[in-house]
Amino acid sequence: MSSKPTCHLIRPEGSYEGKQGLSYFTGIAAETVGSTGICMHLLTMPPDARAKAHMHESHETAIYVLSGEVHTWYGDRLEQQTVAKAGDLFYIPAGVPHLPANLSDSPASAVIARTDPNEQESVVLLPQLDGLVA
Repeated sequence: MSSKPTCHLIRPEGSYEGKQGLSYFTGIAAETVGSTGICMHLLTMPPDARAKAHMHESHETAIYVLSGEVHTWYGDRLEQQTVAKAGDLFYIPAGVPHLPANLSDSPASAVIARTDPNEQESVVLLPQLDGLVA
């Protein structure tokens, strides 16, 4: 068996439940392809879906919204808010608390890339912030 790295094709047919309370399509990660510095997944948030308040302790996140729109509250007390719409790119630095929600009546889909190949390992839930967003 060769230890030489090789390319992998992933068809995002399966899914898994993230600690954040959302269901992600299986994508590129250490667990699926042996990546060592990145993971990338697809996420479709149904209408009225909302994640738990959380942060990614040691990795950055880049999001490209494919369809719909997602409201995201962020900051130490979730005091800031933005709305990312189809075609927008959104960046979340490591260690920044955030809470995304789909407040519309249509699904919202996005490609999410993170700098941690084990995407769920540095997720830190922040239940003390959940009640700050109605």
